[in-house]
Amino acid sequence: MPKATWNGAVIAQAKADEVELVEGNVYFPPDKVDKTHLRDSQTHTVCSWKGTASYYDVVVNGDVNKDAAWYYPVTKPAAEHIAGYVAFWKGVEVK
Repeated sequence: MPKATWNGAVIAQAKADEVELVEGNVYFPPDKVDKTHLRDSQTHTVCSWKGTASYYDVVVNGDVNKDAAWYYPVTKPAAEHIAGYVAFWKGVEVK
């Protein structure tokens, strides 16, 4: 069961058949993410085949991990299967 943790908190957890694996990243369905630990960021990046990504800061016990989560609110056709799904990096451990 994939789980994303940071600073002692579980940020996301889902069954293996609920997540999507893309380019080595685990994308969690939005309803499997604890959004109490996410804060909107103004950061955006563009992927040539997925579209424009938006970011969240991960916040646990007052500590902030800037832009440590990202998602594609709207995707290009090849990435429709991850629209709205959330992935993590920058020290967020995904096992």
